[in-house]
Amino acid sequence: MSDAHVFDDRSCFLGEGPLWHPERQQLFWFDIIGRTLLTRKDGETGAWTFDDMVSAAGWIDRDNLLIAGETALLKLNIETRTRDVVARLDIGEGLRTNDGRADPWGGFWFSSMGKKAENDAGAIYRYYHGEVKKLFSSITIPNAICFSPDRAFGHFADTDRSIVKRVGLDPESGAPVGEPEIYLDLTGEGLNPDGAVIDAEGNMWLAQWGAGRVAVYDPSGQFLKAVSVDAPHTSCPAFGGTRFSTLYCTTAREGLDAEALADHPESGKVFFAEGVGRGRPEPAVIV
Repeated sequence: MSDAHVFDDRSCFLGEGPLWHPERQQLFWFDIIGRTLLTRKDGETGAWTFDDMVSAAGWIDRDNLLIAGETALLKLNIETRTRDVVARLDIGEGLRTNDGRADPWGGFWFSSMGKKAENDAGAIYRYYHGEVKKLFSSITIPNAICFSPDRAFGHFADTDRSIVKRVGLDPESGAPVGEPEIYLDLTGEGLNPDGAVIDAEGNMWLAQWGAGRVAVYDPSGQFLKAVSVDAPHTSCPAFGGTRFSTLYCTTAREGLDAEALADHPESGKVFFAEGVGRGRPEPAVIV
């Protein structure tokens, strides 16, 4: 039996990038292939469709989100639905954005990857003080961008290689310092690390594509527990709710055959589990 329950009945082909807006008390998430941002609050739903694929967001203020798309970082006004270009992107032909999260300094890390997951085609970027800078390259499916609560480390994964890395961060600017080191090597377990978030205690909550769960690891990389989800392709978690004690997780239908979809008909929906952990609010992006 699943530990989580369906939060929203709309099914995404590739659900990703859940973001709990702390000022609005509202969850946003993406269907990347559907080029759509979705939301739900108090039973009311909404959606915004874009011209290209969108995948990740950070909140700027109460009414504005930063959206990562194929060709630009956009500022979306939630109320007026207007969109403005914050920064043009040149991530490469045939690529799209994937994972992303705001850092504690007001920057925004986001990743790119090939639309057919071409080997080593992806990279991780940071938007900070109006500038987009490439941080790491030669990644096939970059995911799990998240930051430790003491601001010491940034994390990211290559789902294709089953490895999560972490890198030290400059305490003043938040820029990476030194070379990334391996935090989790899941190759021996055959697990595929996807999106991740770090809670108030410094534990990583890691969606594992194909495993139907969000696994929890302590700062040393020790496995603690897992929250099961009735959808094999769990893609990204986020904490929300008034006390940040509700875990949300996006899922996907992508890569599932008819038999798998029949066994897991809720695939592609957003799930939630209450009281399983203690998260913290995402920082705002400074634009």
